[in-house]
Amino acid sequence: MDVQKAKDFIRKNARAVELAEYKCLFKNGPKAAFVEALKPYQNPDGGFGHALEPDNWNPGSSPITTNDAMGRLFEAGALDKEGEMARDMVRYLTSGQEFDPERRRWLFAIDSNKDYPHAVWWERKSEDIPGWNPTVSLAAFLVYMDIPGPWRELVTEAFQDLEQAGEKLGDGAKCYILAWKLLKSAGITDVIDFDKAQKAIQKTLEGTISPETAKYGVEYVPSPSWFFQEESPFLYEGAKPLIQAEREALAKLQMEDGGFDIFWQWYTPYGEFEQARAWWRPRVTLERLRFFVNSGC
Repeated sequence: MDVQKAKDFIRKNARAVELAEYKCLFKNGPKAAFVEALKPYQNPDGGFGHALEPDNWNPGSSPITTNDAMGRLFEAGALDKEGEMARDMVRYLTSGQEFDPERRRWLFAIDSNKDYPHAVWWERKSEDIPGWNPTVSLAAFLVYMDIPGPWRELVTEAFQDLEQAGEKLGDGAKCYILAWKLLKSAGITDVIDFDKAQKAIQKTLEGTISPETAKYGVEYVPSPSWFFQEESPFLYEGAKPLIQAEREALAKLQMEDGGFDIFWQWYTPYGEFEQARAWWRPRVTLERLRFFVNSGC
């Protein structure tokens, strides 16, 4: 992989939000600039929308998009517990919007997604609450923010489920990783057993990351770069050859312009797909860049 060409592609093509994120992660850029770049995606109710994830153009707030914003802030070191953006996220999450009080889960997809350009996976199905994505990380965020409520119990329950099931989770595994990191960074030790939770996440990743290395970056299968974009406490021995295989694949996947392409379609008729693809490419390139630079093992 040509690291400099990837960086040049991001600088030339990224939206303001991904460009500010890149500068935070690679140039020691100001964290306040990343927060400022995220503001257009935050609604007055405190939640996030407006195509922050480019394959869902719903301007309204959703739990999954709010989780995306929160996680990116945290990874960039820009999640300020005292800041207005974090406090407004708390206001949205504790409002009860898109939260099922009986099952105590935030919805993965919301009804209004169907009214705007979107990929098919953002269409809400009946009884659509798939596991703990994004509930475990959103609840952990509220614990991190020291907000009263059932949030500690939810995080504990989620990790108990993970330890017992050890199932394949796809993107859901990222929510457990983020929850673990949030609690660890805040020194909150009375919600989960960090060692047990770490082992449960490792076991889940071992069952989730595809061993079919020929599909990395060309088919929608979980690869190491989904989970290892920095030095990770969740690295397991069997992941090392898979990481190396993906690192080798990146040279073939990198395009002439230095960026990487997406490897999925929307499976809906919206013509905005190409614009979404143009927005996605710098973000995907940033993810690949982080993986390549930080995952050597």
